[in-house]
Amino acid sequence: MRRLRISAISYLNTAPLMWDFLHGPAGADFEIDYTNPSSCAAALREGSADIGIIPAIAYQQIPGLVVIPDVAIATKRAVRSILLVSKRPLDQIRSIATDISSLTSVALLHVLFKKWYGGGREVRSMPPNLEIMLAACDAALIIGDPALTLDRSRHIVLDLAEEWHRLTGKPFVFAFWGVREAALLELLPGLDLVEIFQQSRDHGLQPRSLQQIARDWSSQLGISEDEIQNYLTRNIYYQLDDECLEGMRLFFRYAAECGVIDRELPLRFLQPLASPLLSQRV
Repeated sequence: MRRLRISAISYLNTAPLMWDFLHGPAGADFEIDYTNPSSCAAALREGSADIGIIPAIAYQQIPGLVVIPDVAIATKRAVRSILLVSKRPLDQIRSIATDISSLTSVALLHVLFKKWYGGGREVRSMPPNLEIMLAACDAALIIGDPALTLDRSRHIVLDLAEEWHRLTGKPFVFAFWGVREAALLELLPGLDLVEIFQQSRDHGLQPRSLQQIARDWSSQLGISEDEIQNYLTRNIYYQLDDECLEGMRLFFRYAAECGVIDRELPLRFLQPLASPLLSQRV
């Protein structure tokens, strides 16, 4: 038995999920490494991490994963941190630079263009530098904290989650906790992963916790504490509820139809210790 390795994402929107690992006892039971979304998925694929906040689309590309239930990074409206920034109107875009650290947002971009905006755009993966991206392409996909500080007055800006909701009426799920099923055999006795990760989220969303997160991140990002709290409580939705599951299943179906993934795999959920180990929801 050993401490499992967590690969976490170093964005503001993950801060509430990590609360107990940074401020409570949970951190003592795990090894934690912070990275970006695509590297987090790669760590799970390679086995260098056991648990990760994986981009939703990565679940369809990495075998042997199970999902911690009811915890997600999702939105039921505009998300503000997944933006298509363009020099041209949407119908004139011919080339798009995408952030190399993104997986789900790039998949969403492909689905939106192939199903609704018209395909045929050149898509190039590049480091997340907006000036360089826009020098090379007509538009750029910017994700995470840099999107929150973007000066929207200088460009045409499209919030991809807002577009998804407008076109489908569904929430969009960007990420959730994925666990390598093989790693469960090495879990320290008595640790209930479902309870630990759900409680960390709940504690991170308490008013005092959100106030501290806002104080800690305000100077780092250069935005006000009120703006940070509004983002975390109004734009980000941290439950993987039935409505979010419907939206995610629709996204997976469209991704398969558009050739973004080979096929749609059913979601398998880790259960609390008192329940059978796994459950499956199609």
